Amino acid sequence: MALCVRLAGDRAAADQLMQDAFVRAWESLGSFRGESAFSTWLHRVTVNVFLHGARSERRREARVTTDEDIEALPAIAVGPDPDDRIDLERAIALLPQGARTAFVLHEIEGYRHEEIAAMSGIAAATVRAQLFRARKLLMEALSQ
Repeated sequence: MALCVRLAGDRAAADQLMQDAFVRAWESLGSFRGESAFSTWLHRVTVNVFLHGARSERRREARVTTDEDIEALPAIAVGPDPDDRIDLERAIALLPQGARTAFVLHEIEGYRHEEIAAMSGIAAATVRAQLFRARKLLMEALSQ
């Protein structure tokens, strides 16, 4: 569930991702060869389900013309009380999807840039750019 929350960014989407991952795992149980721990296999199934959903969403959004600009993205905000600090999990959840995916898979789950690029279907340079953006946004959010 922790992986699902980190990848999805919110609890409702994480619940759906976890449900989809368990369904996919059940359907693919016959392909589990036992060469790794079951938890490792389930982790990989979950990441693959998330990435497949993200690719489908990108294709769906590519068919829609929008006038949104990158500046129109919601800013990561901290409460008015300076003693009220934003925690890392919330800051990660507020990242744009591409940056959040790159950050979670690289910094938390330990995948290499090339592995993330292969899983996501994007260039390794794009993964590095998204990771840089995620770090920058997190530092801004956590320094306030």
